[in-house]
This record gives sequence, structure tokens and C-alpha cells, in this order.
Amino acid sequence: MITKSFSFETLFDVARKKAQLAEYADQEQQPDFWSDATRARTFLQHKARLQSALDDFLALEAGYDDACALEELWNESHDMSLAQELEALLVSLRGCVEKLELGQLLSDALDVRHAIVTINAGAGGTESQDWAMMLLRMYQRWAADKGYRVSVLDIQAGDEAGIKSVTMTVAGDWAYGYLKSEAGVHRLVRISPFDSNARRHTSFSSVYVSAEIEDDFEVVIIPTDLRIDVYRSGGKGGQGVNTTDSAVRITHMPSGIVVCCQQERSQIKNKDIAMKVLRSRLYDRHLEEEKQKQAILEDTKKDIAWGSQIRSYVLHPYKMVKDHRTGAVTGTAEKVLDGDLDMFMHAFLRCRLIGQWARSTDELD
Repeated sequence: MITKSFSFETLFDVARKKAQLAEYADQEQQPDFWSDATRARTFLQHKARLQSALDDFLALEAGYDDACALEELWNESHDMSLAQELEALLVSLRGCVEKLELGQLLSDALDVRHAIVTINAGAGGTESQDWAMMLLRMYQRWAADKGYRVSVLDIQAGDEAGIKSVTMTVAGDWAYGYLKSEAGVHRLVRISPFDSNARRHTSFSSVYVSAEIEDDFEVVIIPTDLRIDVYRSGGKGGQGVNTTDSAVRITHMPSGIVVCCQQERSQIKNKDIAMKVLRSRLYDRHLEEEKQKQAILEDTKKDIAWGSQIRSYVLHPYKMVKDHRTGAVTGTAEKVLDGDLDMFMHAFLRCRLIGQWARSTDELD
């Protein structure tokens, strides 16, 4: 028997969505609405996403009513064709519920934005640098599967293999919402391909993730607080990029944040991209300071060493990937390293949402 022991409207906060859409409709009629094109564009994008979520809910409600009607017909006739139709409809409804649930999980203001990801190799030389390269490949494959666009802004090659660090943008809707689950220290256990005695090694690399901030978020940067250095890009020999000092490094002296970009051949373009990364980092820093004041900051920045990892990837003596924050675990380590990360990302988002609910309940008590 198909039963609904809860209200879909309450579960997916439909009343608030309808109220917001009504408020947006009023704002859209204001005479000065189009005076700020950037603000208007952001407003309309948010309105479209809200309307899409409401449409998904209405489709779920209609599908649920259809399923109940089919069940009644089946109980009366026991027609097998009705049973098959009902089964197909229930599969479709399950997909609707999962889509709406994901919308609830990705509900923070910045979740919809592009992401800026930085990977740093930990202590351990070539081992950790190779592990950092593996993480870069993992996120590139995950992004490709999602249809996201990856642009490497700055990369520092390892001494013998791998990379020391890399900063890249991952462009696409909800990129930050997903990738924020990856911030922290990642641990790899394997038989080292660089050890002639084939011994087991443990390597660490850290991942830092921030949302790409556009002009609709105010971040004040004082020009005198910046030190801007220009240097020669590190492209492969023979490329024209090596013939000009086009790479840009910007140091924000009050915070100590350093950003680099050597993606473009134009020094001006590299500076613009580096400034966008700096604005995102500063805004992310502001958010963390606010969370610290509220005593709810999640500890994702630890030493790149033992006991601080958020996730372990074990390739020897057995195969396993385990997230130490959520308990999510799988034995298909190769698939994870090939970019199959949704299981861990969804588990993180669910745990985070449950934590928010628990904190709000405590405040009510």
C-alpha cells in the first residue's frame, strides 16, 4: 500500500518557496529593477532555480496522486499491466524525491557557484607530490562526468614526479556545493612505485575549496595591501608562453593569502583572474570568521599529517576508501580515484544538514 506519513510541502519547505517567488514577482515590477544589470541577472537566476524546484515538487505531488489512483485500480482488477505501470511510476517518483532532496542539501547561498580548488602536497617529497597529482586527476574526471569545465590557473611541478601544488577553477552550477565536501587532508596508503624495495608508504595531500565570488558580493580590497609580482610562466619548452613574463602572483599582506595565475598569455588577464581568486579567498575567510564567532566552524583545515585526514584511500593490503567524518566506505577504490565521488559528497551534505537541524532544535529548546 502506498502511504504518505508526512507532508511533502513541509519536507521541501514549499510555503517558503512560494512566498519568495511572490516577493520576487513584486520586486521585478519595481521601476529601478533593471538599473543594475548584474544584480538583475543574479536575481533572475535565483528566481529560475526557485521556480524549477517548485515545479519539481508539483510533479512529485501529481505523480503521487497518480500512483494512488493506479493502486486503487490494481486492487480492484489485479490487471498485470497496471502493476507494471505502477512500478515504473514509483521508480520515476523515487528519482523526483532524490532530486528534491539534493536541492535541500545544496541550499546555502554559495552552493550554486563555481568552485576554486587548491591541492597541496604534504611532507614526503615525491610520494606526496604524486598523490597530489592523483587527486588532481580524480577531480578532473569527476568534473568531466558532471559536464563541468576545469581551468588550471597555477601549477607547480614536483621535483621528480607529480605536483607540489595546483589551483584550478571548476565551472558549473552547484560546483562549490559539491566540492566543499572535499576540503581537508586526504591520506593514501599503497605500495610505492618509487620504492625499489616495494614497501608500503603513506602519503598526505590537502585540498582547499572556496566559492568563486562575483561582483554581487562586496569584498573590499585596498590596493596598498597588495604586493604584485610578475614572473615567467612555467609552460613546457617551445610554447610561446615562455617568451614573456606573463604570470602574476598577488600577495594580500594583511591576511598572508597568496594567489597565482599563469593560465593566460596576457599579464592583464592573469592579473584579473588572480584578483577574482583573491576575492573568493577573502570572502571565504570572512565566512569562516563568522562561523567561529558562532562556534559552529567545521574543522577542515588541519596539519597535513597523521590523525588529521578527512578521508583515507587504501590500495594495499586491501582496497578501501573511507570518509572519517561520515563513515561512508567503499571497496571500489579504483572507481573513486577515477572520479566516482558522489557517494561521499552526498553523505557529507546529509550529515551537514542533520547537524544544522540538530543545532536549530537545541536553540529552540
